[in-house]
Amino acid sequence: MKRFPWLRTLSALLALVCVVGTVSLRAAAEKPRITSQDQLPRYSYPFTGKVTAVLTSDEAYAPLAEAVRADLEKLLSTYDIADRATLREVIGTLLSLDVHAGRYDAALKRIAELRELEEKPAAKLMTGLLAETYIATRRSGEHASEAAFRSSFQQAYARRLATLPWDVVADAVRSTKGSAEIATEALVLGSIESATQPGVDKTGTVSGSVAWTLVSQRTGLAHYLPLKAERVAALGAYIAANARVKADIWAAREASLGAGGTALSPVVVAVWDSGVDMAPFAQQRWVNAAEVAGNGADDDRNGFVDDVHGIAFDLDSKRVPDILMPLDAAQREAYPSMRDKTKGILDLQASIDSPESKALKQQLAGLKREQTQPFLESLNFFGNFTHGTHVAGIAAAGNPAIRLMAARITFDHRTIPDLPTRERAEREAQAARDTIAYFRQHGVRVVNMSWGGSPRDIEGAFEANGAGGTPEQRRQTAREYFQIFRKAMTEAMASAPEILFVAAAGNSDNDAAFAEFVPSGIDLPNVLTVGAVDQAGEETSFTSFGPNVDVFANGFEVESYLPGGERMKYSGTSMAAPNVANLAAKLLALQPSLTTDQLVSLIKLGAGTLPGGRVRLIHPQRSVELLAVLQRG
Repeated sequence: MKRFPWLRTLSALLALVCVVGTVSLRAAAEKPRITSQDQLPRYSYPFTGKVTAVLTSDEAYAPLAEAVRADLEKLLSTYDIADRATLREVIGTLLSLDVHAGRYDAALKRIAELRELEEKPAAKLMTGLLAETYIATRRSGEHASEAAFRSSFQQAYARRLATLPWDVVADAVRSTKGSAEIATEALVLGSIESATQPGVDKTGTVSGSVAWTLVSQRTGLAHYLPLKAERVAALGAYIAANARVKADIWAAREASLGAGGTALSPVVVAVWDSGVDMAPFAQQRWVNAAEVAGNGADDDRNGFVDDVHGIAFDLDSKRVPDILMPLDAAQREAYPSMRDKTKGILDLQASIDSPESKALKQQLAGLKREQTQPFLESLNFFGNFTHGTHVAGIAAAGNPAIRLMAARITFDHRTIPDLPTRERAEREAQAARDTIAYFRQHGVRVVNMSWGGSPRDIEGAFEANGAGGTPEQRRQTAREYFQIFRKAMTEAMASAPEILFVAAAGNSDNDAAFAEFVPSGIDLPNVLTVGAVDQAGEETSFTSFGPNVDVFANGFEVESYLPGGERMKYSGTSMAAPNVANLAAKLLALQPSLTTDQLVSLIKLGAGTLPGGRVRLIHPQRSVELLAVLQRG
């Protein structure tokens, strides 16, 4: 299984096309309706040679683009697709094909449909803005030179930005500027080559999802990347002209504990994640009194060695004693550099001109294609290593009664992950069962799960390794392996009704149920799935959504601990979920006899629904007040 992208900036790193939205298929009633990702047809295209040739040569691009267009247009005409994210991907790819082909009327119609049907306010306004401005500038007349065209584009782009309401689009504009500043040809080519070429060399094919990426990025490199300086200048000017910070609603909603001498009961909360450094939580960590720290023995004979503050599994789902993954000498030496690069990306995303962001831009400007893979893998490694500690800090904030337990999963940071096998799937399933059994044995009441995976992740791992047969065979095998893990998770969580499992919805801006994410897509009374809003309570651009997303919480630039005690701001539903776990733990500290049903009810009843009904926003203070009413009887 594969954890959600830990940092939304990394998923947007190469987003040159910048077209997001939804589309409605005005489908006839007889069209087959697709209600899950698994039902989508799979595509495959013969391909030999370098995949990057598609991005740099129309000779390599043209036959693939023609085949992709035919398949996507047939997909839209044949099926009634229920998922907005899938439709967004399909229409966005066709838009890219239209722009590169100079089919501007068709492109503008696609933009209009996407924009009309987008539900998130900022995305509705930003959808297609780049492509629309590009087309309008190309159509405005002959330009004496490409420099003259770029100048005209910048002016037109600035005018369009100036019409946008800052309070609605501020975060999206900052994110767009950060992505534009990061993008380089070497980074795009290097990342695609390192992730896809090994599989293509083994199979002589590319899948539909890879082909869609290739043809879309061809448009990005040929048409949008040359406008990087002009885009950054226009976006920067708009930001500077509207430099004001959104109001922060969360301080007023905070639930404080211990006021007036209120007695608190200890509550055990497990952070099921990439590992936790317990040093910052010396007064808030759970302790297994039956285990002796550091003696390399299983003192309490429960099958885990040195499980003083929790348990851990390595990349092969085998039991290990370290609840925070140990760093080797090279990793320790590289850690400060990885931290600074990550902070640079975060600062660029927030439009902060820091020493780290300046250094990152300078590094990227000189980055060669062959350096891309180690660059991206180092960022992924840092994310994995720090993720669990950051989550734990959010869950523990302001609660002296919490007792943090770590349950480490080890996630793969490499571009080409390990090959999926049935044996690996069985080990992961057993590790999940063992972990939940451990929670029950030691009285855990709340578990935070800021991770997830889907059948598509397994399919992608097969393709990256050039294994698994045809796309349809990969789909079937991935489904089989996925079901092994899903069944184990569902049964184990259902067997622990006394525990509230809090799951991050995901950062893919899609319907978590359609994508079949686990654990966020598991529907049980004791599973609470959480989406992300920003500091003003507005739905973030990255958050997944859907009928199974129960509540939303702050997941935007949330500050918390890194291993060693440093602090940094991260964004993602990974940060929103522990805000809900934090509230649940506080309610249990005030009233330990609460059942899971009562706990869920207090969280949901305290939340308020925003206009439009898409977002039920937690209100910790109100939930605590409702508990006080319940206690008074």
